[in-house]
Amino acid sequence: MTPETASKASSTALNGYRVSVDETPEDEWNALLPLFDDASIYQTWAYGAVRWGEKQLSHLVLWKNVTVVGMAQVRVIRVPLIGSGIAYIRWGPLYRLRGSSSHGEALVALMEAIREEYANRRGLMVRILPNIFQGSTCAADFARICQEAGFAADEAHPSYRTLLVSLEETLDQIRKRLDQKWRNQLNASERNGLSIEEGQSDELYARFLTIYDEMMGRKRFETTVDARQFGRLQRSLPADLKMHILLCEKDGKNQAGLVSTSVGDTGIYLLGATSEAGMKSKGAYLLQWQMIKRLKERGCRWYDLGGINPETNPGVYHFKAGLGGVESRQCSRRELSGSWISSACVMLPERLSGAIGAWRHRRKPALLNATK
Repeated sequence: MTPETASKASSTALNGYRVSVDETPEDEWNALLPLFDDASIYQTWAYGAVRWGEKQLSHLVLWKNVTVVGMAQVRVIRVPLIGSGIAYIRWGPLYRLRGSSSHGEALVALMEAIREEYANRRGLMVRILPNIFQGSTCAADFARICQEAGFAADEAHPSYRTLLVSLEETLDQIRKRLDQKWRNQLNASERNGLSIEEGQSDELYARFLTIYDEMMGRKRFETTVDARQFGRLQRSLPADLKMHILLCEKDGKNQAGLVSTSVGDTGIYLLGATSEAGMKSKGAYLLQWQMIKRLKERGCRWYDLGGINPETNPGVYHFKAGLGGVESRQCSRRELSGSWISSACVMLPERLSGAIGAWRHRRKPALLNATK
């Protein structure tokens, strides 16, 4: 707990629940996360600290008697001097406690606690990007509870789109569900004499980066993913929350690498890389199948293939689609403003940035034509 968070730590009672804010130390937060099926790497303390800085983090925990039934890691950004700003929850809040049947009741209390702390008490605009997918069993309850709590859906904002592979069947059944051409490539990779090394060490991640850098140099495509930031995250995560790394090689040469995470009941494919040699040996197929095995061993129910865009990246989409997953979209983000000043501080810069981006997009063809 930083001095800044310690000064604002609080604990309140709420309809039979107890809410603690910025009272939970990092090691306890890390121990509580795996208790939730909807936990992910994006709600780990280390992710927030590496991605945004620890001074921007706030941690809310919901208790019922002596049991933790809800959690939310919140990024708080305030405008200097004014004090208004935004409270942002990425892939949260967490409320699907393993073995519990009262998820809806916990979510009602949790949304009320978030509204009271960050909108009402701090006067911030609260923005929630939930770890819930459209069409899932809890999507309808989430939408209803958000509406009742005053959180409006932002349907205009594009939602995360991915493929979810069910891991609840046997390995034989999952393999039969693979696309025939994908399965043929997997069969070929298993005959190519590839050796697999796996683990969580910094040394293994450094070797993954050599494959990743080679691939990026070869393909030269733009990406918002910072692979080295994930390396810093790996060093900060406790052992039981660290990302899992798979590498394969042949004759001493790197072929492919894969990095995934599994905190709750869903494994997430974070990073992948294939060397030029690996394109021929089909190492990526072998690693994906190995990762499915590992996630099943950890008790995961789903494998999230890490986002898709068939229009702008059809090659990657075709590869991922071969694993037999179901296309899914994340539920729309929810918003609630604690003051008009906070809304203005958040929305005006976003609209200005959007207008500038649109202007640059329109101007680009004209510049290209002018240089011909």
